[in-house]
Amino acid sequence: MAMLKQDMAHFTTLAGIRVPRVMRAIFYMILFALVIGVAFLIYVPWVQTTSGPGVVTTLSPNERKQDINALVPGRIEEWYVRDGSSVKQGDPIVRIADIDPNLIERLQAERAQLALQLQAAQSALATARIDERRSRELFEAGLAARRDFEQAQIRIAEREGQVAAAQAALNRADVNIARQSVQIVRAPRDGFIQSLNAGDAATVVKAGDVLATFVPDGAQRVIEIFIDGRDVALVRPGDQARVQFEGWPAVQFSGWPSVAVGTFGGRVIAVDRSAQIDGRFRVLIAEETFDGHAWPEERYVRFGAAVQAWVLLETVPVGYEIWRQLNNFPPQLPAGETSAGATKK
Repeated sequence: MAMLKQDMAHFTTLAGIRVPRVMRAIFYMILFALVIGVAFLIYVPWVQTTSGPGVVTTLSPNERKQDINALVPGRIEEWYVRDGSSVKQGDPIVRIADIDPNLIERLQAERAQLALQLQAAQSALATARIDERRSRELFEAGLAARRDFEQAQIRIAEREGQVAAAQAALNRADVNIARQSVQIVRAPRDGFIQSLNAGDAATVVKAGDVLATFVPDGAQRVIEIFIDGRDVALVRPGDQARVQFEGWPAVQFSGWPSVAVGTFGGRVIAVDRSAQIDGRFRVLIAEETFDGHAWPEERYVRFGAAVQAWVLLETVPVGYEIWRQLNNFPPQLPAGETSAGATKK
């Protein structure tokens, strides 16, 4: 060892080499970055999410876009609205006239004739009952044969059948008149007319034809998104969510929802039990103002607008989340729950 030191003493150039300060600074910077990176991956929390696209819709079928149908066959006589018109419940939309302009008068004349037939049948029934009572008295007194008494009872049954048939015919006439009289189609509730789907005056329509498209007012909005089947088991009613609406400026950090800008709160209210045709599951999200920001007004976010939503799941370290994403594993199960085949601790 002593001889090696004596030999090294002759190499003065090697002894004079010093590590540059720049390299030393770079070394410490890299070391510091590695330490910070490892600490970041281990200790910084990350909120796992499952996301999916969707649209704005509503829960109640009465609050969704619906068709206004013709109630009776005929021709369109007059429109009371146009595209985009606002209407109140009961406001007239269109009047339909029957192809035969004298149909109502003919139906009323037919009803009057049936009413007369009903009165005649009722009078005949009353007379038959009088004859039956007289025949009974004579039979009990021994002055009439049993056959006459039985014939009187048969005539009462026949007259009762005629009265029932006449009453049924009169009821059918009333129904026909009522149907033909309902020729003004009215708005089912407050809303606006999105489009008129039938032609102008003199257009012939059948009962059930779509005349207009109606959109109600004041509907409760919900979000309908579709998520992957890998994550659906971890989504439960009551989970919080973040929603980004189409056309609304936003900066989203899925792992740190507290620093997201332009997104709005929501809460899962329902998860489908069966998958759609494409294998995804539908999740319904209602408005939730846990962050103090309500959803934009309906004029900014209308029904049918596209959305992107993130359902918030468990909080894990950033390193675990990166490892999970690289291996395409599902999110972590909630505390106290296990998947099939796992053991609960």
